[in-house]
Amino acid sequence: MLRVLTVALFGALSLTACAQPAPPAAKPGAKPASNAAPANANADQTVRSALAGLDPKFKPDYIGEAPFPGFREVLVGGQVLYVSDDGRYLMQSQPYDIQNRAPASSAGLLAYRRQLLDKVPRGERIVFAAANPKHTLTVFTDIECGYCRKLHQDLPELNRMGITVEYLAFPRMGPGSKDFTDMISVWCASDRRKALTNAKQGQPVTPKNCTSPVAMQYNLGQQVGVSGTPAVFAADGTQLGGYVPPAQLLKALERQAR
Repeated sequence: MLRVLTVALFGALSLTACAQPAPPAAKPGAKPASNAAPANANADQTVRSALAGLDPKFKPDYIGEAPFPGFREVLVGGQVLYVSDDGRYLMQSQPYDIQNRAPASSAGLLAYRRQLLDKVPRGERIVFAAANPKHTLTVFTDIECGYCRKLHQDLPELNRMGITVEYLAFPRMGPGSKDFTDMISVWCASDRRKALTNAKQGQPVTPKNCTSPVAMQYNLGQQVGVSGTPAVFAADGTQLGGYVPPAQLLKALERQAR
C-alpha cells in the first residue's frame, strides 16, 4: 500500500524513477548514524516532518546522511529519496559519483540494507556456490522474467569466476498470482536448485506446499527497494542493478573491493 501511495504521490509531483544505487566505502572511524551530531538529528526530524506534511502515511524506514552535503538520504516504502536538510526540496533521482565513476549512496544506507539481507538464513536461499568463492551475490529473482533466466544461464560462468549466487524469491506479480504460487512450489521442492532451473527453462512447475519463506523474501525485497528482477546485491549491501554480463559484473565487484 505504501509503495502504491509513494508512486502515486511522486507521479503527481512529476518525479523521475530512481536507478539502483551503489555507494562508496565508509570512511574509517566514521560514527554510526545513531551517534550523529545534534545538527544531523535535527535535520532527520525536519525531513521526517516534511514528509509527514506531504502525507501522514509516509513512515521512513531509514533516514541518514546523503552521499553529498545538504541532503538526507531516505528509504520509504522501498524507494530511495533525497530530501534537503531544511525539508524544502525532494529528489527521486540517482546521484552519480564522478570521482569514483559509479552511482553513489551512503554507507549508512548500505549498512541498513546489509542488516536486513543478513537476516535471511542461508538455508532459506537457493545457493549456487562457486568452488573457489571470491564474491557472493544475493539476487532477488523471478522464475518468469527474461533477464532472470539469462542470469541463470550465466551461472556456470559466474561460478567459474568465483562468484557465488544466492537466490531470494521475488515473484513480480505479487501474492495470489500463479507466479507467486509457483515460486512457493519451487522453494518447497526436495531439490530446490533443480526445481528452480527447470522453472527458469519454462518447464511446468510441480505443485508443492509447505511453510515457505517466499512471502517473507518478497516483503524483504520491497523493504530494500527491489522494483524489478533480477535485483543484484553485493555482500556489503551495494545494489549492482539488474542483469549484467558476467565479465562486466566481475569488474564491478573487483572495482568495489579495492
